[in-house]
Amino acid sequence: MTAKSAPIASMTGYARREGGDGQLTWSWEIKSVNGRSLDVRSRIYAGYEALEPIARKMVQNHCVRGNVQVSLTVKRGQLPRKLRLNREVLDQVVEMVRSLESGVRAEPPRLDGLLAFPGVVEASEEEESKELLDIRMAALEEDLILALEALTAMRRNEGARLETLAAGHLDEIARLSEAAAACAAARPEALRARLRKQVEELLEASPALPEERLAQEAALLASKADIREELDRLRAHVAAARDLTAEGGAIGRRLDFLCQEFNREANTLCSKSGDVALTRIGLDLKAVIDQLREQVQNIE
Repeated sequence: MTAKSAPIASMTGYARREGGDGQLTWSWEIKSVNGRSLDVRSRIYAGYEALEPIARKMVQNHCVRGNVQVSLTVKRGQLPRKLRLNREVLDQVVEMVRSLESGVRAEPPRLDGLLAFPGVVEASEEEESKELLDIRMAALEEDLILALEALTAMRRNEGARLETLAAGHLDEIARLSEAAAACAAARPEALRARLRKQVEELLEASPALPEERLAQEAALLASKADIREELDRLRAHVAAARDLTAEGGAIGRRLDFLCQEFNREANTLCSKSGDVALTRIGLDLKAVIDQLREQVQNIE
């Protein structure tokens, strides 16, 4: 058996990765759900928008299908503060003191009093160096990669479970197909007896029916009663679906198409059936095919 190109993955997953550098703490959160194609949406903390195209590219490297939401939240810690003398405000205060000296008897202001005046001394956070910012961005990217790896692992674990369920459904479809083939109503002698009865009824209703028209009607009745082609196609679809699951990778779309084909054959089988037992098998087939398709629509 040929090795799988890649494990089967579900489109549903979740991952969270937290990090920090002493000045900031951050958290990456990634959610993915079913989607017809790959749709990536992001919510990146203000000031770190440069990570958005990087996040999109990384998601494309990990996911083929699904609606993926990437979020980055950042919390700022207590950064070192730097004091700065506002000379403009200090000059205004000194000028005010001098203008009052001639009319007001008071001790001259002390230096600590001037510095305590609001606005004279300002405290601001120290600007971070480019080197520190580059290190932080690299750490953020590394945590994003780890979050995506965790998401991929979860999607593959779920994909392995879906593969097991799909294999069980395929086995049941194969079993029901063989049960339909073994059904008394599907056997050649039963088909001939049924056709003979229908032709007799047709002749009773139209005794003067031309032989050519009778042959046409008989052929039509025979084709309507014969389910061998539908059973052959069901077997072929089961084999194709098993080949796909053995191949692995992003097979969800192709499996979904096969489910449509399964359903088409089951519907035709039911419409051709003139027997209660065969109809019951056809309805069971439709139920299992619906269950298979429900699982397949979660596969990437």
